[in-house]
Amino acid sequence: MSNLSGFVKRVRDIMRNDAGINGDAQRIEQIVWMLFLKVYDAKEQDWELDDDSYESIIPEECRWSNWAVDDKSGTAMTGDKLLDFVNNTLFPTLKKLPVDVSTPIKKAIVQTTFADANNYMKDGVLLRQVINVIDDLDLSDYEESHAFGEIYESILKELQSAGSAGEFYTPRAVTDFMAKMIKPQIGEKMADFACGTGGFIISWLKELKKQVKTTEDEMKYGNSIYGIEKKQFPYMLCVTNMLLHDLDVPQVFHDNSLLRDVLDYTTDDQVDVVLMNPPYGGSEKMEVKNHFPADLASSETADLFMSVIMYRLKAGGRAAVILPDGFLFGTDNAKVAIKKKLFSEFNVHTIIRMPHSVFAPYTSITTNILFFEHTGPTKETWFYRLDMPEGYKNFSKTKPMKLEHFAPAMEWWDNRQELNIDGFDKAKKYTAQELADRTYNIDLCGYPHEEEEILPPKELIQQYQEKRASLNAEIDRILQQITEILGVELDE
Repeated sequence: MSNLSGFVKRVRDIMRNDAGINGDAQRIEQIVWMLFLKVYDAKEQDWELDDDSYESIIPEECRWSNWAVDDKSGTAMTGDKLLDFVNNTLFPTLKKLPVDVSTPIKKAIVQTTFADANNYMKDGVLLRQVINVIDDLDLSDYEESHAFGEIYESILKELQSAGSAGEFYTPRAVTDFMAKMIKPQIGEKMADFACGTGGFIISWLKELKKQVKTTEDEMKYGNSIYGIEKKQFPYMLCVTNMLLHDLDVPQVFHDNSLLRDVLDYTTDDQVDVVLMNPPYGGSEKMEVKNHFPADLASSETADLFMSVIMYRLKAGGRAAVILPDGFLFGTDNAKVAIKKKLFSEFNVHTIIRMPHSVFAPYTSITTNILFFEHTGPTKETWFYRLDMPEGYKNFSKTKPMKLEHFAPAMEWWDNRQELNIDGFDKAKKYTAQELADRTYNIDLCGYPHEEEEILPPKELIQQYQEKRASLNAEIDRILQQITEILGVELDE
């Protein structure tokens, strides 16, 4: 397995010499479409062994083993000939593969994966060198294939420092903690409606795998996930991730969860469990907001996803969702309406306040994990503040968050008690009425000694906009109460 060590570095070093590649984001995207075809080719060889009648959706000349493999006889395509084939035959063919509703998922994913993919490399000789490094991976060897799954994780982590691509990656410690606390059961269907590279799905499968005992369990395990991702690049990463984790029929779709009327969802669209980190900080157009009831039609992306989750969670189902601080303290009309619906129809039993820099370097916005169940209205909610581990000032690429950092929260989880440190609440229980009386400004058990942090301009503006909107809504509410008491009308 020596060829695995330094795999990413070797490929990156070759690509650095290519004039067509600009930065890590393009470099990783370039690696991924080749990896996908290599992994898919290995899968197809297995499928052909299991099924004599199996036919590939990919035309023979475009299958990895027929154009990419270099048998060292000197006949492998390289230089301009290879570049011409990739740009003018391979990509146009895969983008236009005939796919309709009857096409099996495991075949349709090739077309959806390549729909918006790009070849950035301009040097056919360097392209050949990269292909050879990738083709050297022996995915038919169980140990090497398993080890490559770990390598793939490192590629996904690279995304965190590859500009905006980092938004698709939630630290594995966080997804693993949420999956553990949600306690997967065989036979349940889990969904992530903005699944990025598939981190929550992988953590769910890892936790569920412990319960697989029979062939029937194995089948239910394979059918237990449902993912949607609207952006092409993370979708490609996610599908490759699923194939590497032996999900031959990955039920992951290239689509936008916000482009369907939430009132149109039926019980068939509902799932047992939702695990996700909705995109936040985005602002949606009016056409997107039109898919939501007027009182829930926020312009903030994370708010809209919360509504999708509420409409798509089965009765008795449970969810763990990451949301920014702005959701907790926001008291604008839409946020209040969403939180009112959440607390009156769902049991929001636990909110874990996470320390800052969990998502560094992609964003410094502080986040929280909301755990809730579709089992009737909230009676009481526990807030728990997870402090920065000893010896850490910030999380970073070299000092990322680890699952062990959640140990205090896990110990507290099964033996809940209120905690107060230096006069500040670390864990505290509130009744639903107490939260409603605060107009659902539920910024509770926060961090008492936050150091001043210099945020990037875009995040600073966003943070101030959220705080201003919250403050304005609070002032409007108090003014309304005063005018009602005095019986007077204020001029608009």
